[in-house]
Amino acid sequence: MKTDNYGNMAALNVAMMTGVLDMADVIDTGFAQRLRELRRQKGLSQSELGKQADLHYTHIGRFERGASRPGSDTLSRLADVLGVTSDYLLEGASTEAAKARFEDRELLRQFQEVEQLPNEDKEVIKKLIDAFLTKKHIQALAR
Repeated sequence: MKTDNYGNMAALNVAMMTGVLDMADVIDTGFAQRLRELRRQKGLSQSELGKQADLHYTHIGRFERGASRPGSDTLSRLADVLGVTSDYLLEGASTEAAKARFEDRELLRQFQEVEQLPNEDKEVIKKLIDAFLTKKHIQALAR
């Protein structure tokens, strides 16, 4: 992702969240293609996607042609409707790419197993992790 004029990713994220960011700085030509492909995969027309994202269908057409770029709020609404993250729309970053960056493979495997458990079991595991982390934080403060 390009960070020109923003210095670092933290500043870029703040700019995106506050709507100050010119989306042209971060959207590559792949955005238009990903938007079109995702819309088609969902079986939506430009008009249907526009209605669900609270946009006029002509905006969707301009985004898909690369003639216009969405603001951060619009990008977020499009991502929500299409069931992906804003990052995926912008960069094409997939869950697999995120997993590849996860360094502790055993921990990743365990989290993947936990995801398959019933919600009740997941809640127990979350509470165990929270208790463990709280204990570690208290120990660190006591030093």
